Amino acid sequence: MALFQMIDKNLEPSRLHAIRFGLWIAMASILMMFAALTSAYIVRKAAGNWYEFKLPVQFFASTMCILLSSFFMERSYKNFKNNISAGYKSGILLACIFGIAFLVFQVISWKALFNQGITLDLNVSGSFLYALSGLHALHVLGGVAAIIVTLIVAYSMPFEATPGRIFKMDLVRQYWHFVDLIWIYLLIFLILQ
Repeated sequence: MALFQMIDKNLEPSRLHAIRFGLWIAMASILMMFAALTSAYIVRKAAGNWYEFKLPVQFFASTMCILLSSFFMERSYKNFKNNISAGYKSGILLACIFGIAFLVFQVISWKALFNQGITLDLNVSGSFLYALSGLHALHVLGGVAAIIVTLIVAYSMPFEATPGRIFKMDLVRQYWHFVDLIWIYLLIFLILQ
């Protein structure tokens, strides 16, 4: 708890801008990675020997979970900024629960693919799907870890919407919405392919 208070006091305006810029650079790098992978997917599919299969319905259930998680993250952030402690805490808790549910549905989706006979070594089409969804799940896992830290702060420290804490929650919020948008992009891409 003392560590979180110390970090809160040491956030100077110039450092805040550097931290936000660092997050944006990281998100741009992640976006370029997924753009490169989806481009490689298109090129490889055009080369032939591509196994066609339907996406498991669990991918759509996981999409609902990540959308709900983003909704509750945004609600929590707005409540935090408006000094509404109960809404802030319940929102971040629900964002965390739905974020974890997203990951659970991803694992269930992979099991459904495996049960259809779509494995990493069957055809490159399956490998691409596992790679895209797996890499995204790793980034979501990082976001869930950040939400868990935010959740610990919310429930262990006195409620105080200081500029430093608002800033940190905003970083978590931005990253979370970013991984949400990446998933929507990937899902639409996979449906259209």
